[in-house]
Amino acid sequence: MNSKKVVAIFSKLQEENPHPTTELIYNTPFELLISVMLSAQATDISVNKATPLLFEKANTPEKILLLGEMELKKYINKIGLFNTKARHIIKACLILIEQYESRVPDTREALESLPGVGRKTANVILNTCFGQPVMAVDTHIFRVANRLGLANGKTPLAVEKQLIAIIPDEFKQDAHHWLILHGRYTCIARKPRCSECILKEWCTLYEKNNTL
Repeated sequence: MNSKKVVAIFSKLQEENPHPTTELIYNTPFELLISVMLSAQATDISVNKATPLLFEKANTPEKILLLGEMELKKYINKIGLFNTKARHIIKACLILIEQYESRVPDTREALESLPGVGRKTANVILNTCFGQPVMAVDTHIFRVANRLGLANGKTPLAVEKQLIAIIPDEFKQDAHHWLILHGRYTCIARKPRCSECILKEWCTLYEKNNTL
């Protein structure tokens, strides 16, 4: 896709939503870290139902450790893979206390050293909490990028690198949120809402479906 189309796409997204952000409910970097860890293979809706009660009781690494793994599970047991996630959260809290003075680190290397934190989760934290222009590619962004023709990678990492390479600097900070929201509500996996899509004039999928 040529640069003019890339600018047109992100200008339109910016026009429709000037200040996008995550739909996860949080107040601190630590709360966002826990929420993103819980959201793996789960919905933001399910996480947002669980975390307000959890964070009212325990919203720091120290308080989570005092809560303990078994009690933590009671707060998150409606979220997929909650047993594994509880174990990872407890271990991550211990590392945050011992190595980072209970603060969420602001480098990918440090974040990925935490149990349950991969590249996507690290990128979400770096972007949302620390304002770094990185791209966290989930299933929504992977789908939207390929459909629009912004990327044609076969893996999330390939798509991430392609997007970072083509998106102008002025849009990189918010690009992650624009694409994920577009994929969540318009460019959905099954029966995408192409007729109401604000990006259809630049979309390779829409063009293909309307030239058959």
